[in-house]
Amino acid sequence: MNKCAKRTSWFLVVGAWLGLLAWLWLAQPAATQGAGTVSGTVVDADGPVAGAVVRQQTTTNRTTSAADGTFTLTGLPEGITVTVTGWAESYWPSGVQVVPSQSGVTLTLIHHPAGDNPDYPWLTSMPDPENPIGCGHCMVAYPQWVGNAHGQSGVNPRFFSLYNGTDVTGTSIVAPGYKLDFPGTAGNCATCHAPGAAADLPFTAEMNGLTGVEAEGVFCDFCHKVADVYLSPATGLPYPNMPGAQSMQLNRPPTDTHMFYGPFDDVTRRVSYLELEKKSQFCAPCHQFSFWGTPIYESFREWLESPYPAQGIECQACHMAPTGVDYFVFPERGGLIRDPASIASHLQPGAADETLLQNTVTMTVDARQVGGQVQVAVVITNTDAGHHVPTDFPGRHMILTITATGGERLPLVQCAGPVVPGWGGAQAGLPGKAFAKVLRDVETGTAPVVSYWKQALIASDSRIPAMGSDVSIYAFATPDSGGPVTVTAELRFRRIFQDVMDARGWNMPDILMERVPVTLDVRPWRALYLPLVVREM
Repeated sequence: MNKCAKRTSWFLVVGAWLGLLAWLWLAQPAATQGAGTVSGTVVDADGPVAGAVVRQQTTTNRTTSAADGTFTLTGLPEGITVTVTGWAESYWPSGVQVVPSQSGVTLTLIHHPAGDNPDYPWLTSMPDPENPIGCGHCMVAYPQWVGNAHGQSGVNPRFFSLYNGTDVTGTSIVAPGYKLDFPGTAGNCATCHAPGAAADLPFTAEMNGLTGVEAEGVFCDFCHKVADVYLSPATGLPYPNMPGAQSMQLNRPPTDTHMFYGPFDDVTRRVSYLELEKKSQFCAPCHQFSFWGTPIYESFREWLESPYPAQGIECQACHMAPTGVDYFVFPERGGLIRDPASIASHLQPGAADETLLQNTVTMTVDARQVGGQVQVAVVITNTDAGHHVPTDFPGRHMILTITATGGERLPLVQCAGPVVPGWGGAQAGLPGKAFAKVLRDVETGTAPVVSYWKQALIASDSRIPAMGSDVSIYAFATPDSGGPVTVTAELRFRRIFQDVMDARGWNMPDILMERVPVTLDVRPWRALYLPLVVREM
């Protein structure tokens, strides 16, 4: 028997066994839910509550109370004590322990505080020994949040170098800066960078004067007091001139009461459910805003106009992706075990996250010889960002460079194709291009600028939208002697324009997002050309 026949016979035997195993698997009876049931009524102080969600705590097994408040929850494990919870809009969840099958159960709901108390003292997120209710004592989210951009937004030295017009150490004046251009005013920066301070003083909260909890930036207690966001019915966007905290409806309870919103409807400790926390609209107030009529932060609109909403993909899918942890309160602090896929992380990766950036786009490179040239086509596709890349802060940009080298790694001469613009730092003038929203200062005509607190216009916008692609074509002269040619395309991300970074002392190295090398053998151009002449004679 030859090798091919032996291989075919072996595949047939293995295939037969796999088929038998598959049949045996499919023939087994499907796993059944528990046969236990619990029935009862959901009530409040005024009587039955219709439409309440009743569930087996920490599971997806749920039902809804009828018009008369009654419910029957099935599929419960028999003989095992379980907790059944009830929740409805404007109430705290309620829970009772039951042993299926059991009837006559009463779930009593209590309204949580409504309205906003401006005298409410914000709770710290830090694990302060003198404040036992600080989130850092119990929450898995604390170590994830404390070092991310939201946790650092009240102390970020790069922000303050632009706000005050200084270097990153704050010791030398480096124009421009908001406080240099508008001395004596606070601006509206705090509405997003320090919303706890700006909640009641949106245009007078001074970033240089943050104290206590206010300096914790976008902290736990603030986000979990947001009851709703104000969006225009006509556009689905925040209203103009309503940045950050201004577009958020807060529900701060009476001073002697603790009340939070969260993403679960079965937490029976001072937390009520808010579907909005799972929606991109929750992010809109701080990630969609214009200055002087020029749109600057646009990641929410970019998402809204992308294919992602129709696919049900929210901002949280990438920026709060589960990490596999199956509790959000540490078990030693009373945390319950849940499906890890249901627990959002608070890592909230963004422009500083190398892994996120490297998973954002794909790049393909095609290189071939055409006569006396090496022609190169580069396609960059935004495959995994639900918004443009890059997005939001207009200093962010990507730079694509193409190098082509022949024998002894000598660079080939570029014959055609774009080059990196003059503001591209060390890459300026190289074969390639840049992707950025470029602002031009209205007063001076200077571009690019990042001083959007002054009047600025969008001079150009070459960023790549969600699911969109950019194609660029280049040509290089072939080496006279032919031989191997290596073409390398590199895409790097830079946090701010190089001249600004250098002047302010930002030590933020580029992040290499993609690198694709291609090697081809090039024949001398005359060797290709002469046979063609012979054929034509």
